[in-house]
Amino acid sequence: MPISDWQSPETIEQLNRLDRPGFAAELLRRNTTYRHEYAQTLRRIARGDTNPDEARSNLARRWGLRFCLRP
Repeated sequence: MPISDWQSPETIEQLNRLDRPGFAAELLRRNTTYRHEYAQTLRRIARGDTNPDEARSNLARRWGLRFCLRP
């Protein structure tokens, strides 16, 4: 789904078909602050400045994210 044209009828139709987690993820990925923090976290991990698990956990905690473990 394009981020730039989120008010188009096609995008609204797609958003209306999403379940709650999908809708929440779609809104979160459009949040510029979250996108900046996510990219910053990935850069810190790539540079080796932080423990990857700890960095991801901190990002998830800040944004209220919860992930189900896959079996």
